[in-house]
Amino acid sequence: MKNKVAIVTGAGTGIGRAASLALLRDGWTVVLSGRRPQPLQDVAEESGAGPRVLAVPCDVSDPQSVRALFDRAVDAFGRVDLLFNNAGVGAPAVPIDELPIEQWKQVVDINLSGMFYGIQNAFRVMKAQSPRGGRIINNGSISAHTPRPNSIAYTATKHAVLGLTKTASLDGRHHDIAVGQIDVGNAGTELAQRMTQGVMQAHGQVAPEPLMDVDIVGQSVLYMANLPLEANVMFHTVMATKMPFAGRG
Repeated sequence: MKNKVAIVTGAGTGIGRAASLALLRDGWTVVLSGRRPQPLQDVAEESGAGPRVLAVPCDVSDPQSVRALFDRAVDAFGRVDLLFNNAGVGAPAVPIDELPIEQWKQVVDINLSGMFYGIQNAFRVMKAQSPRGGRIINNGSISAHTPRPNSIAYTATKHAVLGLTKTASLDGRHHDIAVGQIDVGNAGTELAQRMTQGVMQAHGQVAPEPLMDVDIVGQSVLYMANLPLEANVMFHTVMATKMPFAGRG
């Protein structure tokens, strides 16, 4: 267990940061990935993990950058046992006909294509290493199942992550690669603080929503990561108990 190696994308803030710290505190070696170097360094220093943590800037929308991330992890630590495929972005909450095409493309490039590049490189490395295999955890979101108003780019890409997870889980069976998905609702990150002030609901009114501690998500990722490869949590939903999800629409 103590020699297992994880790659976490979007590791500098929010859910990625919480998951990275949970893994590091449990003895994992973690490669922190994100577009901005400074937040990655901050997480590395906060962890106090010394040689068990490595910060590697990466743009998940660039397939060559993602390949280089995995190659760097293998060069440094010899293998990859876990990919937490976490990096993602949203778009402005505007009516469908007002969403700029470039904004749509950016969300697709990061949330869908970037997720695929991570899965593809994880398969490349995990199939070839010895002992072979590993685990991939995709960050889906409550929006992989139920949309919010004015969220077509984010919701469409997160619904697509559901397909990535199911297909990669099927294709990974023959290579000892377990693939699952964590769907998070209202974790207490900096980006989610706006929800406490009120967000648009399905019936057209604005209402505040509760948040949960983001460290709970980190512990959920750690639980999934520590399972033996003979077992897999394909879908794990963790959410603020009183948020509007069941019956949202």
